[in-house]
Amino acid sequence: MRPGPRNLITDVPGLKVGNAEDRRVRTGTSVLLGERAFVAAVSVMGGSPGTRETDLLAPDKVVQEVEALVLSGGSVYGLDAVGGVVDGLRAMGRGFAVHGLHVPVVPGAIIFDLANGGDKGWDASPYPGLGRAALAAVSEDFAIGSAGAGFGATTKNLKGGLGSASLVLSNGVTVGALVAVNPLGSVVVGDTGQFWAAPWEMGGEFGGRGVAQSYPADEEVRPGKALREATTIAIVATDARLTQAQALRMATAAQDGMARAIVPSHTPFDGDLVFAVSTGARALESGDADIFTLGHAAATVLARAIARGVHAAQAFEGDLQPAWSSLYGR
Repeated sequence: MRPGPRNLITDVPGLKVGNAEDRRVRTGTSVLLGERAFVAAVSVMGGSPGTRETDLLAPDKVVQEVEALVLSGGSVYGLDAVGGVVDGLRAMGRGFAVHGLHVPVVPGAIIFDLANGGDKGWDASPYPGLGRAALAAVSEDFAIGSAGAGFGATTKNLKGGLGSASLVLSNGVTVGALVAVNPLGSVVVGDTGQFWAAPWEMGGEFGGRGVAQSYPADEEVRPGKALREATTIAIVATDARLTQAQALRMATAAQDGMARAIVPSHTPFDGDLVFAVSTGARALESGDADIFTLGHAAATVLARAIARGVHAAQAFEGDLQPAWSSLYGR
């Protein structure tokens, strides 16, 4: 396995990502859009999720494909970003046709970034506008770190961020991840600056500092920020042709990548979840063997994306936590 040319989720052909931020509020939104509707599923393992339209993603539901996925800051307010994306897609003529209208199906999820020092005293929610702006900005190239849904993210002891990574498998299938990293837990081992995800790093993509020399048994796991101020939300995507049930299995396997990269993860106070996307461009030739490999690849690419998001975070005046780069360089 090797990273794709961009080392972004958009190495999966047909996918684009758009980011929008509000620097005063210290928040943002990210949108994943396909050239056409795509198969999607979701796995929720955190204890405090915030979502919209995710019930539709169960394999027994009528809807099997969606137009886009939204990751956003803002806690409950951030769910309004999905509405902005829906409005924008309708204007583009996207969605299923009914009674002369286009109805886009757009699931979304949010992180809690309301206590990060930004000005949250708005009269009207900024999130519908952020959603529409992120949709308008979709591209194969996009920023990670302090961008999009990760703009206001934090971790136990460092700034969080928006991360992405990709893998091209030996059979030609591509797998990518997009993640807003905002956990109660830590992505680094103690104060070493070495990432929990280091065993899966490729080409020094998050600093090349290698694995920690020791992993003490008394590793501090208590949160560095208040309970309920968390959640890591992610998307793993592939061009392999999957049913919704197979996509769900890939999302479930990808949760292992979150556990590799964040300690602790999936706590009662994190709303950790993973969406899975299949564009269906490539038929799988080896059946169960390919499904096995996809799950491993999804976990690996998500762990790397989490570390990349924190590694790329930028320092801004008024930050409540340091950026990784401010403490450890590049």
